[in-house]
Amino acid sequence: MKYKINIRFDKKRLANVGMSMHLTRCITTALKVQQVNFPCEINVLVTDDAGIRAINNAQRNIDQATDVLSFPMFTLTPEQLPEDVTAMIDPDTGRVPLGDMAISLQRAMVQADEFGHGIKRELGYLAVHSVLHLLGYDHLDEGPMKRQMRRQEETIMAQLLLTR
Repeated sequence: MKYKINIRFDKKRLANVGMSMHLTRCITTALKVQQVNFPCEINVLVTDDAGIRAINNAQRNIDQATDVLSFPMFTLTPEQLPEDVTAMIDPDTGRVPLGDMAISLQRAMVQADEFGHGIKRELGYLAVHSVLHLLGYDHLDEGPMKRQMRRQEETIMAQLLLTR
């Protein structure tokens, strides 16, 4: 397989095979739509609000929970993947480690209810959103970068049949 998605649940009560399969499908689809054509790896942690708050505080000095955090391994440019990834490949795995993401299942459930759609759509959106961050997309302002990222999210979500 070209892509390796490592999903870990930090609390046994959160573990769910169907959720793992869904997240893997969403992440894989995002990578394909973004034309990532090299072997790569992404680590995913599914946690709760307390877990993501601790990560957010430790990594970003922000002492609050959030829905998803993304930690890219490389600084990439949106829509401009490197042509030669040789130097990026981990010799132990033969894959490019794109980075890590953490998703708060607790926050995703609240947001799914707030937005009036199911948890499946919300988790899919958060995973897609995070993949785009790992690939260099950002949304720091309300300008063109945010619009570019939103267009990509909508394209991928439509491919997954998880539209609003």
